[in-house]
Amino acid sequence: MEVADVYVEDGIIVAVRPNIKVGDDVTVLDATGKFVMPGGIDPHTHLDMEFMGSGTIDDFFSGQAAALAGGTTMHIDFVIPVNGSLLSGLEAYEKKSKKSCMDYGFHMAITKWDEVVSKEMEIMVNEKGINSFKFFMAYKGSL
Repeated sequence: MEVADVYVEDGIIVAVRPNIKVGDDVTVLDATGKFVMPGGIDPHTHLDMEFMGSGTIDDFFSGQAAALAGGTTMHIDFVIPVNGSLLSGLEAYEKKSKKSCMDYGFHMAITKWDEVVSKEMEIMVNEKGINSFKFFMAYKGSL
């Protein structure tokens, strides 16, 4: 986050920086004290996710293309561990996300607890940039 001006010309963001000077013919909208985002952020998505013998129909491209058409420009997708491993789960989702056409982040699911998961959580936060986790206490035997 930063405090800055946003200059838009013909619907395209041209500059983001403090104290942009514009002519009198430019419409200025004062958003002081507000958060300005170029589009919506969907904080809870499940793209290309397998669950209980089924899978979501949208992958990272089709789901994101639909979101973009509706004005959502970023999403945060759930990463499901592979055989309980957070690192393996992240690797799998990084491969799935190669089809991306917009910004995204990851929210890590925790489906079991042991010392390995505890250490992997540290790696997620300190090295992989993931600091959002969901601990599942439901779907016993499914995740």
